[in-house]
Amino acid sequence: MYIAMNRFRVVPGYEEAFEAIWRGRQGRLAELPGYVEFHMLKGPKAEDHTLYASHTVWETFEDFQAWTKSEQFRAAHAKAGENRGKVEYLTGPHFEGFEVIIHEDKNGIRADVAA
Repeated sequence: MYIAMNRFRVVPGYEEAFEAIWRGRQGRLAELPGYVEFHMLKGPKAEDHTLYASHTVWETFEDFQAWTKSEQFRAAHAKAGENRGKVEYLTGPHFEGFEVIIHEDKNGIRADVAA
């Protein structure tokens, strides 16, 4: 299992616009093999930003890589330029990728995942 996250530091006053952009995006993830789930997370507010993170779960790192090279990825990001000026960020998105080594389900069943 692989988790891909992008962290966004949104300048105060632009949170509503940021959330509207994400709510309005057409989801194309489910069209790809290995896609498990997506979450847009809203984190704590600091004086100079509100933290957000997009969070996708994939069956494998290879499935995630295939997404980044797919037509669906290009289509999902094609309108990114149209949003310039609608939202102000402290910095660009910060990517973090994680290989899951231990997984525990809602029943408390735990499994080592790493090979």
